[in-house]
Amino acid sequence: MKKRRIGTTDIEASVVAFGAWAIGGGTWWGKTDDDESIRAIHAALDGGINLIDTAPVYGWGRSEEVVGKAIAGRRDQVVLATKCGLWWHDQRGPVFFELEGHTVRRLLRPDAIRREIEDSLRRLGTDCIDLYQTHWQTTEPDKDPIAETMECLVRLKEEGKIRAIGASNVDIGHIRQYQAAGVLDAIQPRYSMLDRQIERDLLPYCMEHSISTLVYSPLEQGLLTGRIGMDYAVAPGEYRGNIPWFKPENRRRVLDMLAGWKGLTEKYGCTLSQLVIAWTIAQPGITFALCGARKAAHSSENAAAGSLVVDEADILKIRKDVEGLGNPE
Repeated sequence: MKKRRIGTTDIEASVVAFGAWAIGGGTWWGKTDDDESIRAIHAALDGGINLIDTAPVYGWGRSEEVVGKAIAGRRDQVVLATKCGLWWHDQRGPVFFELEGHTVRRLLRPDAIRREIEDSLRRLGTDCIDLYQTHWQTTEPDKDPIAETMECLVRLKEEGKIRAIGASNVDIGHIRQYQAAGVLDAIQPRYSMLDRQIERDLLPYCMEHSISTLVYSPLEQGLLTGRIGMDYAVAPGEYRGNIPWFKPENRRRVLDMLAGWKGLTEKYGCTLSQLVIAWTIAQPGITFALCGARKAAHSSENAAAGSLVVDEADILKIRKDVEGLGNPE
């Protein structure tokens, strides 16, 4: 398993990370089994993954609790990342979404962050978060000043409650505001070979400023594994329904492309998932790929991609193929 440093810190994390969103279950992900989720996390650790990313909003604390149980006794093997800023405890902050009886708002006020980190530390069974990230940036009319948010995060770092500071779902303007108030170690944007928007400006900026990227959805919610066929039906309320590539007419194009990579998977003795993950972490500016899993076998499969090296000519061929898809209809 290849490892890379987070920003300019001395924290070394696996290039393939375990994304713990889906183990929170609920409307977005359906029924999930906590014992199976724990086995999936253990398989990830056994496979060389040490970076685990979660958040309070994933199952209203359930994901963090499951991660906490899974890493008990193995905390020293884990680079633990979680988040703050999605708030459902009172009516402060602009509404972001409503789900399962909760009204979730964007709130990054220092007192809210203080409450969130204590709740996360308790659920995770630890006294320090390795990478603490703002989940979504606040918006008008209650746009919380990033300077105040960052000041709070810097103090938490000084107090030893966190080791590194990150921000998810940001643009360059946000990043500059964070940098003006302290050291931003990492960002977490959406990225897959089917969604490469951040290549235009965000990735070059991060490379220039030594900011790590932990990209989420590199397997496009399972579509790029090849295991989701044309017979798959997106359930009402399921998160995949928000992704245009899951529309049947678009899905067909993706599946045809994946079928054309049979020669590559045979050449490298790997699965489609492993090929896609290896391609992703080989892209300039991509530091870590967050890969979700709820089954031990999938964790082990994802972990193996962290040591797969794909020839440059094949990296370029894959890019040519994905660029040939164009935009989803």
